[in-house]
Amino acid sequence: MVKAALLDRLWSRMSERGDFPMLSQSLRATMAAMTNDDLDFSALVQVVLSDFALTQKVLRLANSAMYMAFGGNITTVTRALMVLGMDAVGHLVVGLKLVDHFHHSVPRRIDAKLELNRTMLSGCVARKLTERGDLRAGEEAVVCTLMRQVGKLLVVFYLDTEWDKIRRHVDAGMEETEACNAELGVTFDEIGLEAATRWRLPEMIRAGMSQFNPQDEEPRQVQWLRAITNYSTEVSHVLTLPNLPDAVREARIGELAQRYGRTLGTDPDVLVEMSVALAREEAGDGVMREISELRANADAIAREALDPEARIGAGVEDLRALPSDNALAPALALASETVLAGLGFARTVVFVRHGAGTFKARLGFGPKMEALLPTLQFNAAFQPDVFHLAIANSVGIFIENARDPKMMARLPEWFRRSFGDTRSFVLLPVALENQSTVALIYGDWTHEQEPRKISLGEMGALNELAREVGRFFAHAPAREMELL
Repeated sequence: MVKAALLDRLWSRMSERGDFPMLSQSLRATMAAMTNDDLDFSALVQVVLSDFALTQKVLRLANSAMYMAFGGNITTVTRALMVLGMDAVGHLVVGLKLVDHFHHSVPRRIDAKLELNRTMLSGCVARKLTERGDLRAGEEAVVCTLMRQVGKLLVVFYLDTEWDKIRRHVDAGMEETEACNAELGVTFDEIGLEAATRWRLPEMIRAGMSQFNPQDEEPRQVQWLRAITNYSTEVSHVLTLPNLPDAVREARIGELAQRYGRTLGTDPDVLVEMSVALAREEAGDGVMREISELRANADAIAREALDPEARIGAGVEDLRALPSDNALAPALALASETVLAGLGFARTVVFVRHGAGTFKARLGFGPKMEALLPTLQFNAAFQPDVFHLAIANSVGIFIENARDPKMMARLPEWFRRSFGDTRSFVLLPVALENQSTVALIYGDWTHEQEPRKISLGEMGALNELAREVGRFFAHAPAREMELL
């Protein structure tokens, strides 16, 4: 009870800083998306799309040499998910969210920056150890490694006074874990496990965060994760110790390699060579190169993006590469994201027809869309508005000025209520071969964005995309339509 009360008090103090609740919410959303049925993985796409640097990281990984066999030139997060898998992307998101959070929250104190750099370096070691194996298991190991040190980072970043007292205990000769327990009544490990529980991380992550003991009778996967987590953490500590002669540093790493090599399935000499080489590689700035590159190159990546018509065309090719019996929801997510990213829209929504009566919003990307989706629907029976004109049309409709008085009269009340900030929008009917419209794809620009038009070439590409989506409805089983 005392421990629980203290942890609640710690969380309350951390929550006084506005950024910590945002991190918690983001991690919970990521884990919830990972555990959803594959038919609803658009939630994970939304998590990734909400962060530009994260989007570029996922796309870069999907287009890396390891995955070029899947087609290359992947331009959407949805397609990247299909290539990399839910688990790999989800764990990648968790790891990068953790690192990015502490990077932006870092105090000016040198000791806080040192602890963050040690954590990031340990993530590099874990990724290096697993880079030739299964991507899902590798990203899971990186998350375990980062979480192994989250308890200490939370104390360093959010509890300055207590951390200073712990450091004084350590300077007097006390072990860090003992000093933390003496000052707070809990260990760093216990705080980290509490964070993992509150963020709803899987049991495998929580098990992999624990102390490694070769004598433990645990499942092989758990022992492997613990070995990577503990080896990476201890190596990063040795690599960042100041004023340590190179020979002594290598000798200490050698001792660690001997202890963990068997469980890791790696020759101790190879472990030492890899660890020392990584230290030289990272010595320039003490942070993971891939993180700093993402920040430094974000603007350049944006400038190098394909032109809208080409990006939409790439999405059409991605859809064509999927078999007709592929799950419908991923195809809709791919189409929606292609429209969003290709034209730089603020929002996209996919309306799906239910029976003969109603078009309901079942998927959307953009700010606050999750809360808005349940309120978006319209009756299929004819009304003199632009949405009913669109579902009766064979090609898309572009409305350049949604605020024009003549157009306002053609906008349904539910649309004016939900999308009052819309400047321009497009409606793309999705039809079966018998010409009946089964879905409608919506995308818009708001008044906060620069005004622009959709060219004839872009509209042609959008219509081609809508036609391609139609074949997935034609082959969708009745059960999947019910789930939508």
